[in-house]
Amino acid sequence: MTQAATFVRYEQPTPRVARIVLARPEKKNAQNNKLLYELNDAFDRAARDNEVRVIILAADGTDFSAGHDLPVDISLQDVKPISTWGSGQPGIEGHWAYEEEAYFGLCWRWRNIPKPTICAVQGRAIAAGLMLVWVCDLIVASEDALFSDPVVAFGANGVEYFAHPFELGVRKAKELLFTGRQFTARSLEKLGMINRVVPRASLEAETLALAEEIAQRPPMGLKLAKLAINQSQDAQGFYTALRGAMSIQQLSHSHAMNMYGEITHPDAGPLIRKAMKELPPL
Repeated sequence: MTQAATFVRYEQPTPRVARIVLARPEKKNAQNNKLLYELNDAFDRAARDNEVRVIILAADGTDFSAGHDLPVDISLQDVKPISTWGSGQPGIEGHWAYEEEAYFGLCWRWRNIPKPTICAVQGRAIAAGLMLVWVCDLIVASEDALFSDPVVAFGANGVEYFAHPFELGVRKAKELLFTGRQFTARSLEKLGMINRVVPRASLEAETLALAEEIAQRPPMGLKLAKLAINQSQDAQGFYTALRGAMSIQQLSHSHAMNMYGEITHPDAGPLIRKAMKELPPL
């Protein structure tokens, strides 16, 4: 990483495996700009290290990620943007540019890292937490892990990297979004979103063991296998669907700004709290 990181830690538990750790547990690893761009630096470091064959994404604390840190800072003043979308434009134009840069752009970049990536998830992965999970090739979750996207309560279609139908299937994606309910790791394992569910105490060891097993394969073979599968998904319309959903996301912000004078529905809180705290996970 280009400078000392505050919210992300880079580790190398074995010579062929890098582990990148979200290290903001006091905020449930909520994603501010500094965390996101430190994460990007860490992914770059692992991707450019020829000795590293597999990358693990993990998190400190009780929860993997509580999603976007609110209120969102769209200034990008303390980070170096990677895209040409710009920043600081007035109105929805500026907010759209920010989301293309800091959310969609970074996620798409990480999804296409030419090395296998494994996400280790404990506790909750909420909304934008799903985006970090879904860009990884494999997912290992602890038995207590819970996954949710309550963003419809804000008047939006879902998080910015809108992979829901591909990850859960159409019917379950609709249930996740329409209800805002949390889904258990076991239920999502049955849907194929999660590869393995393990005891919380074994999450780190089990994920590392899987990474080491994969790292025995030749790096060229791993790159080609990942590329072939990603291209198959793209041929099914994955990227086109993501782009379409991203445009819909901007419509939601524009509507909310016109109706309420802010980019999201102002009464989302009670709906989200009910789904997260009062209703049992699915």
